[in-house]
Amino acid sequence: MGERSTRLGRLTLAAIACLLPGAAQPPSVDLLIRGGTVYRGGADPYVGDVAVRGDRIVAVGQWLPLRAARTIDARGMIVAPGFIDPHTHGDTLLSSPDARTRLALPFLMQGVTTIVIGNDGAGSPAVAQTLGAMQNIGVNVAAHVGFGAVRRQVIGGAARAPTAGELATMRGLVAAAMCQGALGLSTGLFYAPQRFARTDEVTALAVEAGKRGGIYDTHLRDESSYSIGLEAAVAEALAIGRDARLPVNISHIKALGRDTWGKAPAVIAQITAAQRAGVRVSADQYPYEASGTSLVAALVPGWAQDGGRAALLRRFNDPTVADRLRREMRANLVRRGGAAKLLVTEGDEAGRTLAQIAGRGDPVAAAIIVIRKRDPATVSFNMDEGDIAAFMRQPWVMTGSDASPGHPRVFGSFARKYAAYVRRQGVIDLRAFIDRSTALPADTLDLADRGRLASGKRADIVVFDPRRYADRATYASPTKLAAGVRTVVVNGRVAVDHGRATGIAAGQAIRHVPSPGSCP
Repeated sequence: MGERSTRLGRLTLAAIACLLPGAAQPPSVDLLIRGGTVYRGGADPYVGDVAVRGDRIVAVGQWLPLRAARTIDARGMIVAPGFIDPHTHGDTLLSSPDARTRLALPFLMQGVTTIVIGNDGAGSPAVAQTLGAMQNIGVNVAAHVGFGAVRRQVIGGAARAPTAGELATMRGLVAAAMCQGALGLSTGLFYAPQRFARTDEVTALAVEAGKRGGIYDTHLRDESSYSIGLEAAVAEALAIGRDARLPVNISHIKALGRDTWGKAPAVIAQITAAQRAGVRVSADQYPYEASGTSLVAALVPGWAQDGGRAALLRRFNDPTVADRLRREMRANLVRRGGAAKLLVTEGDEAGRTLAQIAGRGDPVAAAIIVIRKRDPATVSFNMDEGDIAAFMRQPWVMTGSDASPGHPRVFGSFARKYAAYVRRQGVIDLRAFIDRSTALPADTLDLADRGRLASGKRADIVVFDPRRYADRATYASPTKLAAGVRTVVVNGRVAVDHGRATGIAAGQAIRHVPSPGSCP
């Protein structure tokens, strides 16, 4: 402890000397967070202070002899870098015409200060336009370019391979998006029309992201037993990373469905073997037993989605395929745990399970009636706690929310991971929780000036009460804000104060810097 104290003291003195050389009085800063237990991100904690001037951290240490325009008493609190959520669908919040919605309170009130959008292959290739539209927002935002958006723009919804010319066009769109600041290429190979792509097509586009310093972020082709199976889908992702020479991040890692439960150790072994072979592999995870997707994605087989929604609706009425379609939907319903385990969270049926919607009738017939009107978001209870814990213990698994409508993970992922898996169950310790919510995603996403509390870093900071920090959102009431966050600082400005949002929108769009010489 003494050696570490001395080292912190030297860093503090050096930082303070740079603030105001030769000053007769202690230097002044804008904000001083004093006396908390400070977890810097990727380092052991200490009890002490963090000083902020402008949008930067200017000093950290066990006792900073500074004057401050404002001092926050953090005694008894945990002080950490603002959390980074690597997988969200938060663009709907940040692009809202409503100023309060753009504050992104579901994230801020958990201590999340930076989010990533464009996941699951959905990110528009017009990255400059997407990020440029992010104005007066509550959190920082970075974006992926989406394989699905690119493929749909060039090929549409058809189940076919691209021509040579179409593949060249898609590669060009990915290259341009990377040069506009995309973090990497995201895929959602479980979803149509992305599921119609072969591995070599995906690899060709991933090469363009890799050339420019990006990552490959993937919703696996199969997290269950829908098509090629979980382990084969992991192997495909690892092969894409190896062949395209770029890091791989597996989105919301899980073993989905009873026939896949218990496979976490095998998947972990696959990934660690790839890491030993030189492939950079990480994953993100939300801490819930229920997944979230749409009713079509959960139940309708891929071949029936060829050509998009209009073609699917025609197939419901086609007697030559109707029996096959319903039979395969029934099998997929079993994978999802049955009609009582599938909760609809949007539309007229929101808040009811498919079993409740069907009543005494056929749940597949009821699902088709719903799908004819719309494709609502759903929640399905189909994961095993043993697999969740096994994945969570891995040092390469980040915290993420996959924030999407109707699921409590939007409002509760980070707070729940702490309350349930750190405090109550002890699956991981507090430092692991903080590191995997801060430094690990910062390193994975190449966010060099965030994710750590150190002099020169952006001043994104959370102060939370370790006795009260917890989720309040439930499956029945998924929009309750988390409790226990005392203060949130975004780019040096106080966005949450005494547990209440201040209304300050200090978030910024973050553009990834491509590898030197890789862009015109």
